[in-house]
Amino acid sequence: MGVFKEKNLKSGLLVLLALVASLFVGVSNFEAAAGKETYDRLKLFSEVLSLVESNYVDDVDSGKLVQGAIRGMLKELDPHTAFMTEDMFKEMQVDTKGEFGGLGITIGLKNDVLTVIAPIEDTPAWRAGIKPGDQILKVDGESTKDMTIENAVKRMRGVPGTSVTIAVMREDFKEARDFTIVRDVIKLKSVKSRVIDNAVGYLRVTQFQERTDTELEAALAALWSQTPPLKGLILDLRNNPGGLLEQAVLVSGAFLDKGKLVVYTKGRKANNNVEYKVRGGRGRTDFPMVVLVNHGSASAAEIVAGALQDWGRAVILGVDTFGKGSVQTVIPLEDGSGLRLTTAKYYTPKGRSIQNTGIKPDIVVPSATIQVKPATPGHLSKEKDLENHLSNETLQPENAAPPAAGQEKPVEEPEEEPEAETVSDDEDFQLQRALDLLKTWEIFHRTQGASAAKAD
Repeated sequence: MGVFKEKNLKSGLLVLLALVASLFVGVSNFEAAAGKETYDRLKLFSEVLSLVESNYVDDVDSGKLVQGAIRGMLKELDPHTAFMTEDMFKEMQVDTKGEFGGLGITIGLKNDVLTVIAPIEDTPAWRAGIKPGDQILKVDGESTKDMTIENAVKRMRGVPGTSVTIAVMREDFKEARDFTIVRDVIKLKSVKSRVIDNAVGYLRVTQFQERTDTELEAALAALWSQTPPLKGLILDLRNNPGGLLEQAVLVSGAFLDKGKLVVYTKGRKANNNVEYKVRGGRGRTDFPMVVLVNHGSASAAEIVAGALQDWGRAVILGVDTFGKGSVQTVIPLEDGSGLRLTTAKYYTPKGRSIQNTGIKPDIVVPSATIQVKPATPGHLSKEKDLENHLSNETLQPENAAPPAAGQEKPVEEPEEEPEAETVSDDEDFQLQRALDLLKTWEIFHRTQGASAAKAD
């Protein structure tokens, strides 16, 4: 989520790797570069590693020990910074390209529990009823406690047509339930479109992959070719976990004027301070637009929603988004592994950080199914629930930001499961409110036009 992928090492990273390598070829050079304090700590690590290799009761795999140490080091940072083994790095590259074999879920570790971030629409997991926030306690009978994401992915992905059983704990379950799911080829088409009521275009972006902008352009061209012409557009970003930053900028550019600022990033290094503006001139702004969001809308999805909200281009409708306001750079390492490193925070065009707070909708509408009950301890639905999450330096005292002028103050709501994809259009409260809003907009402008003609 929210990843800016580097396909090649930048010169600065090469310098960094060269400095690290000098630990093995020239201690004095590394000590001068990293400082004596850092060198002393690395010396301590080297001493412990050597003692373990020499004296531990059984033979040890030093490679695994080093990887474990790296994971432990990165665990002290924010929850989105992580080390990826060679297999994990390859899996990530497959995900962003859009095709793999498996169940169709995005997973992560939340408080050391393997947790579903979001099911991918029209996949075996989605059809089986897996939901965001589900905790996966077992895979084919084996406990996921202390299981790495890498091992979990290996166990759940496999040959299409074979099955896997996962034990799932959910907020409203009294005990874990088994879901037996048949694997399939997961083709990640990130944009889906249709026309509702012969009047409104509907676009759903499930995640931001390498070809999302191309898919979006084709979908928009098909929608605008409809007869009679469409009266408005609904952009559905619910349960969209994010993806590539560059794609979020391109998607935003389809609805904004050329040169508009979409997002800017700020980091500790100057080269991470970047403004991303709309390029080209293909954006259309001549139609009303509603964007649907929920707790599962994260990262790149929040960038798009924030940009359209700040520029007054669209009405944001739904519930508060996830609140992931950081950018990760994916750095390939020499042995084929990779480092996903948080390098910057991002800000909407008006300078808002959504870290921990999310995008607050202009119109608050709960999702299709609401269950009013206390939240189960350990249930995680937002960025602020994650251990070691980054702070939001733009928050006002008492962590409360007043609503923008003319906006209704969001009410405090019970936690609810985002059910938008599993119900019909008629049962989807958020979608129906968006349709009503666009129809009202059309009636209002038609009435305005008639009044103006009468006055003339």
